Amino acid sequence: MTDKPSRRRFDLIAFDWDGTLFDSTGLIVRCIQAACRDLALPVPSDVQAAYVIGLGLVDALRHAVPDLPMERYPELGRRYRHHYMARQHEIVLFDGTLDMLQTLKARNHWLAVATGKSRAGLNEALDSAQLRRFFDSTRTADETASKPDPLMLHELMGELGAEPERTLMIGDTTHDLQMAANAGVPCVGVSYGAHPHDEFARYEPLFVAHSMRELHGWLQAHG
Repeated sequence: MTDKPSRRRFDLIAFDWDGTLFDSTGLIVRCIQAACRDLALPVPSDVQAAYVIGLGLVDALRHAVPDLPMERYPELGRRYRHHYMARQHEIVLFDGTLDMLQTLKARNHWLAVATGKSRAGLNEALDSAQLRRFFDSTRTADETASKPDPLMLHELMGELGAEPERTLMIGDTTHDLQMAANAGVPCVGVSYGAHPHDEFARYEPLFVAHSMRELHGWLQAHG
């Protein structure tokens, strides 16, 4: 790895995926609800379904349908994947995402993804959006611990040689920000994803961006 100029505050910037870079919150909510309907289970509200975004699939289902017996989680997971795969073409990057990633790469930041998606799901998304070239490393919930456990960030920092104080986590949920706090890593929240931004304050984010344009501008000035 090459040394980074000291004028930059962060060497490594780690992004959540759904609701942070990709405008996928609404689709995920609808797919969770459709899977529950398929199995005649109580259908979580939009708020309940959005809360679980960012968690690994098993943890997400446990929160979304708390009374579901453990042995039925795989069945519900299959129905969720069925609906998601059928409609994933509807998901688009938030406007300005490509410009932001290009700016950060030009400044030689290490970029990473820390997501509750599966490895197969993230790989497909990276390839379909042609974003793989931007990221130096990625971690998914099915290959390490799910958020808010800090293991994803610990692994990314260890692989890339970044110190916690020189690492930034960016996400749209309290799961992302709590993971950052657990890892001793500064964080930035975005309000345009799954969780209400008034829940972010307890994690002391450096900034809360209300649009991709705001996030890009803050990173240019403070990243």
